[in-house]
Amino acid sequence: MADVDFQHLSTLLWREQELLDLLLFKAEEKQYLILSGKTRWLARIAHEIEVVLDQLRTLEVERAAATEALAVRLGTGVNPSLRQLAEAAPAPWNDLLAKHHEALLVMVTDLRSLSDANRELIEGGLAAIGDALLSVRQPSAGTYGATGRSEHGSSRAVTLDGAL
Repeated sequence: MADVDFQHLSTLLWREQELLDLLLFKAEEKQYLILSGKTRWLARIAHEIEVVLDQLRTLEVERAAATEALAVRLGTGVNPSLRQLAEAAPAPWNDLLAKHHEALLVMVTDLRSLSDANRELIEGGLAAIGDALLSVRQPSAGTYGATGRSEHGSSRAVTLDGAL
């Protein structure tokens, strides 16, 4: 019966790896969209990322419950890490859980790097837009004073006749 609990946890960990892999793919898609300037799709990819994150949150609750059940059986204490659980698990589960732990660490590290790179790209783009907006100034047409003349002598409206 104990193998069923380990099998269930392992299945949850495989699913978590699949979702993290999908999240990594979505983050790379987002980076492509940012670099290519196809900002039209950024809202859609942000929604897709949020859907995957919601699935991960739900899975995390189920994984925590499965981990707690095994922790009680193995006597590892409350809320053990996956590494602690792997160290206390019998063979072959100890090796399998350790491999899950390593794979998850690699994926999370990759996701953090890609997320940081995307954040820098977005912040750089926003800064460039802000600088461009600050550097662009529309010439003012000026206003009229009490004498009926423009107070801005250098600016005046010009009409061009296309027939010239």
